[in-house]
Amino acid sequence: MKALVIGAAGFVGDYLMDYLQLQGYEVCVTKLNTDKKIGKAGIQEYDLNILNPTAIQELLLAIKPDFIFHLAAQSSVEFSWKNPGLTVDVNIKGSLNVLEAVRRLSYKPRMLLIGSGEEYGYINESEVPIKETTACRPGNIYAATKVCQNMMGSIYSHAYQLELVMVRAFNHIGPKQSPKFVVSDFCKQVVEIEMGIKAPIIQVGNLNAKRDFTDVRDVVRAYLMLVEKGVAGETYNVGSGQAMAISDILNMIIGQSKMSIIVDVEKERLRPSDVPIIEADISKIVSQVGWKPVIGLEETIQDTLTYWRENI
Repeated sequence: MKALVIGAAGFVGDYLMDYLQLQGYEVCVTKLNTDKKIGKAGIQEYDLNILNPTAIQELLLAIKPDFIFHLAAQSSVEFSWKNPGLTVDVNIKGSLNVLEAVRRLSYKPRMLLIGSGEEYGYINESEVPIKETTACRPGNIYAATKVCQNMMGSIYSHAYQLELVMVRAFNHIGPKQSPKFVVSDFCKQVVEIEMGIKAPIIQVGNLNAKRDFTDVRDVVRAYLMLVEKGVAGETYNVGSGQAMAISDILNMIIGQSKMSIIVDVEKERLRPSDVPIIEADISKIVSQVGWKPVIGLEETIQDTLTYWRENI
């Protein structure tokens, strides 16, 4: 069986292609031609800009994948405010180009459209845990484009009988993640303190917010199970199903270090519109697909600290 990962150069793509290989799939991946070479043994890689519909069509005809994972996206919330036009182009127009290319194929590959828990946006505490049927109230441009992608996916699946499954993935974490994200950021700061690179003070933002964190290795396992077993036209939450306060995660990270560390709340890191709690209801994917997370938060934190200790 042949799997194609569109947009494999990022954090999740790196783990997904490794996992697919481990499961015995022939793996093909795409990246922007401006990205560096991925260079993984046994994996065929191609340059692809999803804003070029002809290039997508030609690649699919050449590869003929059985499974397609559409990861390519402009995924930074911060960047989406600064460049909403590019975010719309990549996340909406680019996804539409992929859907059109798949629609035109003479066969129907199974496809996974990757969305985000950000799509739910401003959640009332009475709506927690968040079900797939919860109304989406996106609070930023990135989230709005992902809601649109999900809607287009649903339309294409039903109108053209495409074997298309959609996912809303909540916060995923793990080794090799960019320090732009909170858990990796905290782990990197702690390791810098251990190594004497910075003073024993860790800078943080809002520690009261509760978020749903899942190890990226569990997430890619969910993606494969969804593309294999998910119901076409349906959307599935992927998360741990349990919200954790950022303060508790910070304490877990510091607890795995031998250092005495002072916590400093920086005003510029605070977000006045932070939703107090985000927690996924994962009962649908558990019951229909049989997936549930197996890697605990302590293990993820330990592995992330180890990664930074080996790479700073």
